[in-house]
Amino acid sequence: MRVAVVGAGPAGVRAVGQLVRAGLHPLWIDEAPDGGGRIYQRPPPGFRRSPQALYGLEARKATALHAALDALKPRADWRPDTLVWNIATHPGRLNLMRDGVATEQGFDAAILCTGAMDRVVPLPGWTRPGVTTLGAAQIALKAQGCAIGRRVALVGSGPLLWLVAYQYLKAGAGLAAVLDTTAFRRKLQALRGLPHDPATLAKGLFYVARLRAAGIPVAEGATPLAIEGEAPDAVGALRWRDAAGREHRLECDAVGLGWGVRPELQLADLAGVPIGFDPMQHNWVPQRDLTGRTPVDGIYLAGDGAGIGGAAVAELAGARAAQALLADAGLPVDTALVARLERRLLRQARFRTALERAFPFPAHLAAAMPDETILCRCESVTAGELRAAAAPDGPHGASPEVNRAKAFTRIGMGRCQGRVCGAAAAEVLAARLGCDTAAIGRLRGQPPVKPLPIPQPEAAP
Repeated sequence: MRVAVVGAGPAGVRAVGQLVRAGLHPLWIDEAPDGGGRIYQRPPPGFRRSPQALYGLEARKATALHAALDALKPRADWRPDTLVWNIATHPGRLNLMRDGVATEQGFDAAILCTGAMDRVVPLPGWTRPGVTTLGAAQIALKAQGCAIGRRVALVGSGPLLWLVAYQYLKAGAGLAAVLDTTAFRRKLQALRGLPHDPATLAKGLFYVARLRAAGIPVAEGATPLAIEGEAPDAVGALRWRDAAGREHRLECDAVGLGWGVRPELQLADLAGVPIGFDPMQHNWVPQRDLTGRTPVDGIYLAGDGAGIGGAAVAELAGARAAQALLADAGLPVDTALVARLERRLLRQARFRTALERAFPFPAHLAAAMPDETILCRCESVTAGELRAAAAPDGPHGASPEVNRAKAFTRIGMGRCQGRVCGAAAAEVLAARLGCDTAAIGRLRGQPPVKPLPIPQPEAAP
């Protein structure tokens, strides 16, 4: 049986572990040079920081996952540095790209563990050099051993904001401030559901306490207004408004932005898995059940690519999806393990619901985006141009759906295919048309899911 696992983060490692344990030799593909995913991304060879310094409170989990990863590589068809840029079913086919060479690989069943990427709300000045997502700021620290600046402002909301801030503090990087756009009262109201995962709650409280104890300015209920600088190619300051309505100007030379993450669902979309809007996560997510099964035969999903749950959920879901695949293939299943995994997944789901209530996506910030803000940085489309395309009295008539607006404005037609601007664009359209975000739709997936190199012609002899 030909089984493929796409992704070598927490979900992919645990999925492959179960498949190998059952005697299979899966094809295992990851876009990165090595596995671990973004959360446990490995540093390059020769990197001297210890796991404790690199991963903090997650060091034990990271080293355990890396050990499992290394033990599994010889027992699978391990292919790092490989992009899966297209998928087809019936028959199953993966289109791959490595070192500029395109290949094709068949499969009978596939577990997609494609992970997630940052969700951002553009604001004036966000295209300046020195502005990154929170995830990129974290990758710079883990994979390159550097901070994104000497005096860094971190802005956004959700667990990743506080984790990155703590990691920067621990690494000795200069933090100008941590600005959380969620009001303290909102987080307090959601506290009742958070004890479903007391360890994660305790870590979050620890991060905040350490930052405050270190004297790092922390604000809750903040509203970012603009990123400014005397030079057009540099960051000089961040203008923001506090919960009381007072405006401030924070001097900094770099800014990290992020409001949670969104699933990387392009491959699931191309495989024909139905995609629906989850109002709790405020995300488009592929349809799958607790076991990881989808309505498409032979396609299973696990990890944040199937719906945001975090690293702990990804490990559980990866193992559970592999057990579902084994059962569907008529191979032996560990029923005790399955029952244990499902109990833990259900408990984690209750915690995640509380977490989403504590850190909701700030749709109001996107809706109030100034017209001159560059919304789609690939195609330089402003929020005002998108609103004009949606106007019933505009040159094209109303654009009640994001793909129609894309045709009129080119939003989402650039290198990222709307993976960065799509969520905020939907909020701008929804606010302009006075409808729910779900009614706006999502930018449809298409191959290649990421840019591919164009082969250079051979030089004439």
